[in-house]
Amino acid sequence: MDTDEWTPAKALETSGSYWAACTLHSAIKLDVFTILGDRQSDLKDIALRINADERGLSMLLNALSALKLISKTGNKYSNTPFGQSFLSRDSRQYIGYMIMHHHHLMDAWVHLSHAVQSGVSVRGRELLNDEGQLENFLMGMFNLASYMAPQVVEEIDLSNCNHLLDMGGGPGTYAVHFCMKYPKLKASIYDLPSTRPFAERTIREFKLTDRIRFVEGDYLQDKIDGSYDVVWLSHVLHAEGPESCQTILQKAVSVMDPGGMILLHDFILNDTMDGPVFPALFSLNMLLNTPSGRSYSEKQIMDMLSSAGVRELRRVPFRGPNDSGIISGLV
Repeated sequence: MDTDEWTPAKALETSGSYWAACTLHSAIKLDVFTILGDRQSDLKDIALRINADERGLSMLLNALSALKLISKTGNKYSNTPFGQSFLSRDSRQYIGYMIMHHHHLMDAWVHLSHAVQSGVSVRGRELLNDEGQLENFLMGMFNLASYMAPQVVEEIDLSNCNHLLDMGGGPGTYAVHFCMKYPKLKASIYDLPSTRPFAERTIREFKLTDRIRFVEGDYLQDKIDGSYDVVWLSHVLHAEGPESCQTILQKAVSVMDPGGMILLHDFILNDTMDGPVFPALFSLNMLLNTPSGRSYSEKQIMDMLSSAGVRELRRVPFRGPNDSGIISGLV
């Protein structure tokens, strides 16, 4: 989002941008792109397949066509190449899970002004208790990580490492890609029990059951067993306040072999805390949805790592979507 030059028109466009977002969310929720598949369909056919009112559906389809998400020829509709590749459930590149996760967050964002005034999140732990929301979150993270992981593994040399701990690893996407890159590497994915089915499904899909295991645990409450020469933490710290972050990093360091490497991947703010745009906005998302989470600056992260006994800290030359970055260090 480029906000360098604001005008009244730009402000109004930004203010109403949720209309387009809700249009996309509804199309994903109704599975429009999957239903369209690789053929043209008319309004009546689509309405029957999703049990929709023809008047309402025609408005939705026309809006999707205006947004260039689907194509309209005469009275028939079809997928665009993008829609078929990324918005249909039949595609391995499907990103609808993360879009639906964004949809579930909307109720919280409506109450941002209240959260700013109170300093208190407006959501509880619905994500962990609702199977559908949990699937959208975890599989959305899997989709995004699948896009980034091949780039990440090219930036990090683990050729001398034997055992990786993917701490808070969710579906285990990064553990999988590191193991695919380094044939002698084994990995342990450490996360909550509710994550196990998703992680084990990923491990089986990539035929790595002999090299990757899932370990149940809460990295804030439970002891972590084992010994590792590399620890990977991706999008973990932003869900916690500074004290909990320090606890997590101390636990990570406590199970690392001397000379081991720690790698921290997150949305990283600049040291003045006012950019880049996405990490700054994401910090508000954490205000809304967690008790004390936030985005952290590079200096804040390096200071926490240093306090945990990590040395030779450096920023890895990697910039992911939405300005995610990686900081590495040795113990």
